[in-house]
Amino acid sequence: MKILFTGASSLTGMWFVKELVASGHEITAIFRQPLESYTGLRRQRINQLVPLVKPVFCCSFGDPQFLDLVKSEPWDRLCHHGSDVTDYKSAAFDYLKALASNTCNLKEILNHLKKTVVVLTGTVFEQNEGAGSDDLRAVSAYGLSKGLTSDVFKFLCQAAHVPLAKFVIANPFGPFEEPRFTTYLIEKWVKNTPADVRGPAYIRDNIHATLLAKSYRDYVERHFTTPFTKINPSAYVESQGLFTTRFANEMRKRLNLPCEFILHPQTDFPEPQKRINTDPVDVRALGWNETKAWDDLADYYQSTYQSAAVK
Repeated sequence: MKILFTGASSLTGMWFVKELVASGHEITAIFRQPLESYTGLRRQRINQLVPLVKPVFCCSFGDPQFLDLVKSEPWDRLCHHGSDVTDYKSAAFDYLKALASNTCNLKEILNHLKKTVVVLTGTVFEQNEGAGSDDLRAVSAYGLSKGLTSDVFKFLCQAAHVPLAKFVIANPFGPFEEPRFTTYLIEKWVKNTPADVRGPAYIRDNIHATLLAKSYRDYVERHFTTPFTKINPSAYVESQGLFTTRFANEMRKRLNLPCEFILHPQTDFPEPQKRINTDPVDVRALGWNETKAWDDLADYYQSTYQSAAVK
């Protein structure tokens, strides 16, 4: 298929694109800035992709260059994985500005995609998504922007008679990940320092990025016959305390580190205590190897932190 893809420089975007390319699809990936403006992890991920895709730099969703791309050839899929994530962890995150960016000129875009399926990425932390506590409220202003984006896409796609398929992400982790929970654990452990886990009672849905990518590829390749379809791929549903134990056990035997941690008692829950996805992934059907995924992740950490004396 010919696929126009946004958001390829993210952790999940990189793995999604690599999996789609490995399956034989032709990807045109847009990037908002010129190549030389990207640094750090994002630049590393883009470097992984440039030889595999047709990259288009200085192009944002809905801008004139993007509209020209949409019109330039027939697309089988528009995979809108990108979104405005500027200061997304901040309580001051501008959800209305993000909504405008995520849906820029969407009505005009859809007018040129009558034979295209739109695949929109959502998050389990948006309102009315997944399963859990606190009436499925948006967990953050960023989550709110994603939920509003989904509503706008659903409304305008149905009005334009363009099929919309939504792919909802929970908690991905894997090689080339941002400094999030698993990275925090590793950074502590390579210094032989116990990691403090202060939210062990949260129940979350952690998933290997490579497994998520296979699920995404399988979903994108489906034949969509209804106006709206949705999938919520799910993997390790457990407390963060149990996931920390799982992660430590897998890394300890591969990195030869103590991987010690302290589970602090938790009584405060500024976020919903439980938020998970609802569709368990069929690992065998997707041909995913869990042992290899842990091996590859440990190899990545060993390569990344070798200066910190990982044995």
